[in-house]
Amino acid sequence: MNRRPFVVNRDSDTEHVENHGPSFGRVMAEIRDEIKDFVQTRVQMFKSELQEKISVWKAGAGLAAAAVVLLATAYLLLTISVVCLVAVAFWASVYHWVFGFVIVGVAWALIGGMLGYFAIREFREQGLVPKRTLEVLKEDKVWLESEANQV
Repeated sequence: MNRRPFVVNRDSDTEHVENHGPSFGRVMAEIRDEIKDFVQTRVQMFKSELQEKISVWKAGAGLAAAAVVLLATAYLLLTISVVCLVAVAFWASVYHWVFGFVIVGVAWALIGGMLGYFAIREFREQGLVPKRTLEVLKEDKVWLESEANQV
């Protein structure tokens, strides 16, 4: 800006300053209002993104609970069936039931471990942090730093 906010009048015997710009208090009030609007906008954006995620989670929670109950029942019944099949293979041994339970237990543990690993990997990739809000805040930080460097 080529505008000078203050002009010194040297025409008279005493020097005095004429103010041609907004007062310091007015500038500070405008900055405060802009910061307040800025923060409110970011908070509102964060809240709306979080509400979107929560509404999706709520919609799936009831279905997930019913699915867990039915799948757990099916799992128990199928596990007992597989244990019985393995026990029949070792029928000549006194420990045929023990072998059946151990073999099926180890198989389920290996499969469950692999599925757990894949689930954790998916959660880490997706994350719970609102990504759009963080991206906007990072852009705001870069913008504020560039503005501060220009001053």
